[in-house]
Amino acid sequence: MRIKELHLLTNNLQNTAQFYTQVLGAAIKTENEQELSLLLGETLISFQNSPEENPVYHLAFDIPGNKLEEAFHWLKQRTTILPVTAETEFSDFQLWNAKSFYFYDNNGNLLELICRYDLDNDSDLIFDGSSILYVSEIGLVSDDVPFLAETLMSKYGLEVYSKQPAQDNFTALGDEEGLLIIVNADRNWFPTEKKAKSFPTKIVFNIGTGEDQELRIS
Repeated sequence: MRIKELHLLTNNLQNTAQFYTQVLGAAIKTENEQELSLLLGETLISFQNSPEENPVYHLAFDIPGNKLEEAFHWLKQRTTILPVTAETEFSDFQLWNAKSFYFYDNNGNLLELICRYDLDNDSDLIFDGSSILYVSEIGLVSDDVPFLAETLMSKYGLEVYSKQPAQDNFTALGDEEGLLIIVNADRNWFPTEKKAKSFPTKIVFNIGTGEDQELRIS
């Protein structure tokens, strides 16, 4: 599955533009008083101006599998990296054969750069913002994780991620290149103590079997 577009909310378009262009090196595609659209790798992220207080999301971006340490040092010069434990700032997802690290954007969205070692995407280029490949995860929050998972699988032809057994409070739908991460409301977004809450989201994605599909969460 590939996540082609994300449409999210923010209550500060100006600061969001500054963060994504100056910290992550994103390219602005559209900018006006109501909307900011940015290209990060292959994914278009569009922020809509909203009076809603502090809408918060969780996104993960894939980077080349041989660039974890380099990306870490590059980003640490630009923003604060969040601790995963008292000993490390890296997470190690052994079931997924992946490692990552986390940081916040200006809105308090929890962002993640992740290497998935079963993908063939190593790079010989020096790491910078153009090394970010695409959005590979978006968090969705529900009071009933199994129900939402079953609904999305039935409607869109999605499957439970083969490396992560479905749970009542956490289910990943998709595959190695794109995942919808469904979690219980008020679960902490790992590795923080920030509670997961649902905010309006539009996701345009393709599972490789036809035309792009659109999912709206209100």
